[in-house]
Amino acid sequence: MRLHKNLNILRLLFVLIILLSAQKSYADHLKGGWMKYTFTGKTGSTLNYKISFYQYSDCSQREKVDAGIYMAVFDANSSQPTMVKYIPQATLTTESKNDFGPCFQNPPYVCYLVAEYTTTISVPENEDGYTLSVQRCCRIAGIANVPVSNSFGLTYTITIPGGSNSNDNSPVFSFNDASAICVGSPFSFDFSAKDIDGDELVYSLCSGLTGGTQFEPVVEDPSAPPYSSISYISPYSGTRPLGANVSIDSKTGVLSGIAPDKTGTYVAAVCIDEYRNGKYIGHTRKELHLEVSNCKLGGAQLDPSYITCDGFDFTFVNKAGNNPNYTYSWDFGITNLTSDTSAEASPTYTFPDTGVYTVRLKANNNKGCEDSAKAEVKIFPGFKTDFSIDGSCIFNPYNLKDLTTTKYGFVDSWKWYFGDEINDGGIFIPPGDTVQYPTHNYFDTGQKIITLITTSSKGCIDTATKVLAVNTGPNVAMGFRDTLICSIDTLRLNASSSTEGATFNWLPAYNLIGSNTAKPYVYPKQTTKYNLTVSYKGCVAEDSVVVNVIDKVSLELPADTAICKTDSILLTPSTNALYFSWAPAQNLSSDTAKAPVAVPLSNTKYTVTASVGKCKATDAINVTVVPYPSADAGDDISICYGTTTQLHANIEGSGFSWTPVNSLVNSRSLSPLAGPQSTTTYILSVTDTIGCPKPVSDSVIISVIPRVMADAGNDTVIVRQQPLQLEAKGGTNYQWMPASGLSDPFIANPVATFTDGPDTVSYKVKVSTPEGCFSYDSIKIYIFETEPQVFIPTAFSPNGDGVNDVYKVTVAGMKQFFYFRIYNRWGQLLFNTGTPNKGWDGTYNGNKQPGGTYVYVVEATDYNNKPYLKKGSFVLIR
Repeated sequence: MRLHKNLNILRLLFVLIILLSAQKSYADHLKGGWMKYTFTGKTGSTLNYKISFYQYSDCSQREKVDAGIYMAVFDANSSQPTMVKYIPQATLTTESKNDFGPCFQNPPYVCYLVAEYTTTISVPENEDGYTLSVQRCCRIAGIANVPVSNSFGLTYTITIPGGSNSNDNSPVFSFNDASAICVGSPFSFDFSAKDIDGDELVYSLCSGLTGGTQFEPVVEDPSAPPYSSISYISPYSGTRPLGANVSIDSKTGVLSGIAPDKTGTYVAAVCIDEYRNGKYIGHTRKELHLEVSNCKLGGAQLDPSYITCDGFDFTFVNKAGNNPNYTYSWDFGITNLTSDTSAEASPTYTFPDTGVYTVRLKANNNKGCEDSAKAEVKIFPGFKTDFSIDGSCIFNPYNLKDLTTTKYGFVDSWKWYFGDEINDGGIFIPPGDTVQYPTHNYFDTGQKIITLITTSSKGCIDTATKVLAVNTGPNVAMGFRDTLICSIDTLRLNASSSTEGATFNWLPAYNLIGSNTAKPYVYPKQTTKYNLTVSYKGCVAEDSVVVNVIDKVSLELPADTAICKTDSILLTPSTNALYFSWAPAQNLSSDTAKAPVAVPLSNTKYTVTASVGKCKATDAINVTVVPYPSADAGDDISICYGTTTQLHANIEGSGFSWTPVNSLVNSRSLSPLAGPQSTTTYILSVTDTIGCPKPVSDSVIISVIPRVMADAGNDTVIVRQQPLQLEAKGGTNYQWMPASGLSDPFIANPVATFTDGPDTVSYKVKVSTPEGCFSYDSIKIYIFETEPQVFIPTAFSPNGDGVNDVYKVTVAGMKQFFYFRIYNRWGQLLFNTGTPNKGWDGTYNGNKQPGGTYVYVVEATDYNNKPYLKKGSFVLIR
């Protein structure tokens, strides 16, 4: 089962490798192609044809050209396949352009590899004919009018008519594809074909077709029609493959116009519909990748005509470019004048008068190019487009009046756009109107951009644009919509309109003076809503104002209060008043606000007068200012680890507390005893009940000097007369006790020398810090009455009883210890250390070694710098 699964995985990997290899080998090189058929006769009810397929490829990728292709034949009506045929390559030719002439600037590299595949087919007669198809992937990358072009393949297809027209021969395209197309320049490209039957051919631009994928670049079983079109990058399409300025002549098959202003490769497909005696019989198509290059067609190139309608100056631009290898000669066409010339590449000339002039340009280079161009230039200044708008609102008509002026000729056309047309890429659909004084109705509100384009009989053209705000009615602006007055007051209402000529009408007329004005006076005795109607040319806008009426002002301030000094308080009266006056104004955010913010520095009485018109009321509030309580936790101090210190705090207030309290003794006192184990910040919080309840706090930091870790060194073994340098650590100051035998008892590393005395000596060292913190440690020295040597036991028993479980050495009188090694009887190294106190536990790589005899080797240097080497054996007892 597992073997079968592994074989399936291997087969899958093999298929993926083949697919990826095919993708790498065949993708990204196709540049178009087409098909043709020739009727070769009939055998009984069988029709015989010769089929030729021409596939275009990138000249730089000859190795990717197919050795053969697969062609499918389908019934033209049912799309059912009748056969799939493999066709080997017959010829491979190159189409390129090398001769551009002396006037051509920056000639491009234009080249196609054309592979021809030829075969014959025999099919039974039918009434509907047949469709032939070849599919292949992929196109070259980076095509200018197709997105992600190298992911699209191609379908090449042609239709053979049936019935009485089955003896047809297809149109045959010309082989003149290597043509140069220069960016932004006029061009023509011959897509024409010849038909030996004399049938009528109608040419059109159509979409390229997809076919094949990157994972199946060579399609061995082409799919049946219909076929999908490739996607195009806007503004390009199948019918506009090179933009709106390029089209094909339906009778001649010549593609012409102004090339795109962007260089690159463009997909263009041309379809031919074939007619015999006025009846459609067949369909042929050719697809080609056209190169638009950064080149110039000649030395001199002008538009056919120019016109200026705003002055006598005109700047000319040679569309062939300003080439330093060319000399230029301009003649501006002034009769009986020889000085109207220029040798500049792009001259500016001031014409003496209005009229029509013929301007000529000659360009020459040192390669023998003599190029020329001419253009008609019309000079008719003083043409300006303008218009006025008269209207009211939505649904009512707006009247537009042309105000265009011209000094020469007359205005002969108008094109209006009212701002509510469909805008398709800058093209208005449909035109708004073409009369001089149109009327237009809008059916939605908003800003409308109105455009008028006018022309004159002299050929001038100008554009004017204005913005119209279309509203539901006249504009209305209200100064206020809700207000309050006293019953003894008179109020002036405030409305306005930017609509010139609008009329006003206020209702009800109750206690109102000037009902037909924008700003009438009112004096109602009770709350009243006044409604406004604004009218203009049949359009109406409405709004209203509510005038609330009171008989007196109500006013009440909060009760007297107390605040902490430097704090603020919001003074909030309860009132129906509109206007306020506070005193004193000092330390107030505003003396006219309804609820100002006060920051008194001493006890203050604030008085407020509230009013509505002529009605007033007064009230006051006393604010008592109380100082904050004070807290002084004392000075920061440092203590040694494990010691305590007394805190000394002072306060002004009725209560206090310390935090944290876990390391304080008598924390309810202002002088507690502190004993922190690490640096601690103690916070003293003070409160008061006199009138400022806000707590204040202060802190004191008790810095704990880290615990002094005195280290006198490890106990050691020496021989008599051997100098021993002690090495204490842990502080900055040291004192050794006793001082006997030491070179200096007040340094960290004195030298101890023992000429006589006991065989064991102990020293105690006091280690302290600059702050006076200290601790003690001791060291014991064992003194051997021998020469320097390494003491090695003869046996050990690693049985886990805590006795002789580790085999290690004792070093005496050695200055440097190199190694201690243990071998088994076969010379295998089992243990190696350079540390004297480290021993062997009787294992190797975690495995217990058997009982028996083992060999050791020790190497060191004694304190007299003499080398020391010792070898021997010992017994491991199990």
